[in-house]
Amino acid sequence: MPYEKLSLSTPNPVLSWANHPLAKDESKMAQNVASLPFVFKHVALMPDVHLGKGALVGSVIATKEAIMPAAVGVDIGCGMCAIATPFDGDKLEGKLKKIRLEIEAAIPTGFNENKEIEKTVTNWQNWTDFKELHPGVQHLENKALKQMGSLGGGNHFIEVCLDSKNKVWLMLHSGSRHIGNILAQSHINTAKELAKLAELRLPDPDLAYFVAGTPEFAAYWRDLQWAQNYARYNREVMMARFQRIIEKHLAGGKQTKPLLTVNCHHNYAEKEVHFGEDVYVTRKGAVRAQTEDYGIIPGSMGAKSFIVKGKGNHESYCSCSHGAGRLMSRNKAKLNFTLDDLINQTQGVECRKDDGVLDEIPGAYKPIDEVMNNQSDLVEIVATLKQVVCVKG
Repeated sequence: MPYEKLSLSTPNPVLSWANHPLAKDESKMAQNVASLPFVFKHVALMPDVHLGKGALVGSVIATKEAIMPAAVGVDIGCGMCAIATPFDGDKLEGKLKKIRLEIEAAIPTGFNENKEIEKTVTNWQNWTDFKELHPGVQHLENKALKQMGSLGGGNHFIEVCLDSKNKVWLMLHSGSRHIGNILAQSHINTAKELAKLAELRLPDPDLAYFVAGTPEFAAYWRDLQWAQNYARYNREVMMARFQRIIEKHLAGGKQTKPLLTVNCHHNYAEKEVHFGEDVYVTRKGAVRAQTEDYGIIPGSMGAKSFIVKGKGNHESYCSCSHGAGRLMSRNKAKLNFTLDDLINQTQGVECRKDDGVLDEIPGAYKPIDEVMNNQSDLVEIVATLKQVVCVKG
């Protein structure tokens, strides 16, 4: 059997594709979620599963008539975008550093935002719904406009990659920026307040939830969908800029048509039908992998990444992993590795090699090949990519 049914004493089973025993605190987190009365059928853990807040990163949770905002998390709609270009890798020779510097100049990283708001951003149709969002974000409309088309920090990245046929791919990882974070936190706080008022006995305060049919549920669901759409469009805006830079260097500025475009969330919730029932599916660090769905599973900044196609495995709620998954925390990575380690582990990649990205060193992540082996029943590999340029957030 490709997955293991964990021996946890919970009303709902936990199925794990991790192929290794969970640590004690990870097991407790899985147990907490699986013991909630509104969880449907079972909880599915992906091969890259690791500690999160409230729920494990790499978990897929189907629920009936309720949703937990902290399980979706604070980077609503965080996900990946990739395009296959018609260019051969040979065309990149001698241009890698210049390309990296141009990407860094064109796309704000970290807490930075765009100095000017481009027309594609102001034309986004969902701005008309901004006034309907949570009162706590109403002062942030201008910031949200300026951050549309910006990368953010942490493990967000932009990469130029080559596939096994030496074709150039463009790939990036980002979410709903500051606006998504504040929306999430506002609703998480409301859920926690409601739980206190109702004197709910939760296994973890981060598992506070909204019940379908209540105004609070409706408000969260509306804001969640808005932030997910923001995140998806944010990736499109960045990818368009990224593509122009590559076309300038590899096609003399001539516009080209991508051979394949993939844009997928991996921190989000949607209404779906599973085992014949309508449920809310929360993917916290997981990608939808229904039959024919394309997905992106990146390794760390010195490892391979994969473009995949879903196999529609119902036991996983048609899901797969969202990456390699961390082996150690950011602080632990900084304590365990040196700059020399970073330089060695990112050989052949045009990227920053300084203290600011040490916590993103490949050694802090699980081996991606192992993660892929553990989910051969969830996805098939369409392309294997190796990055040659990496811009970190």
